[in-house]
Amino acid sequence: MSDPQTPRAHILIVDDEEGVRNALRRVLRKENYQLSFASSADEALAFLNDQHPDVILSDHLMPGMTGLEMLKLCRLKFPDIGRVVLTGQAEMETVIQAINDGEVFRFLTKPWDDDAVKLTLHMALEHVRTEREQAQLLKQFAGQARQMRSLETEHPGISSVKRDFSGAILVDEDLDAD
Repeated sequence: MSDPQTPRAHILIVDDEEGVRNALRRVLRKENYQLSFASSADEALAFLNDQHPDVILSDHLMPGMTGLEMLKLCRLKFPDIGRVVLTGQAEMETVIQAINDGEVFRFLTKPWDDDAVKLTLHMALEHVRTEREQAQLLKQFAGQARQMRSLETEHPGISSVKRDFSGAILVDEDLDAD
């Protein structure tokens, strides 16, 4: 049973074939994900103007814009969304382009193994959560560093600590008690 405090992971599935979208819906129906679907790269990009999924699972070869072109745009505009490619066209050049341009997390082939899709999405979601936590910690650290610089400016020497030969912090016993 999922924790009611934890929001469900949101996955956007992009594929021009309705049968593929329906099959992925069946594969993932018991995974407690919020699933959204788009039938084209353009539809997915319009969806991203209003929604912010955790991971995008996209077909590569679609009419209009390829999945890799769309994922590259997503990486630039929404770098914290995970990206996974699912395609029937698995040439090595396409895989390399997906990794280099779209910085995809994984590259899966059709026909897929249901367990491999579930595991890949689980790992992609964990990767996204870790990346988001790191970004939040870095933001907090930067704020604390700014605060420390401000304190050091107001009270020179406040951040310096005297230590003995073993590294223990020395307390100045000559401080006047108020």
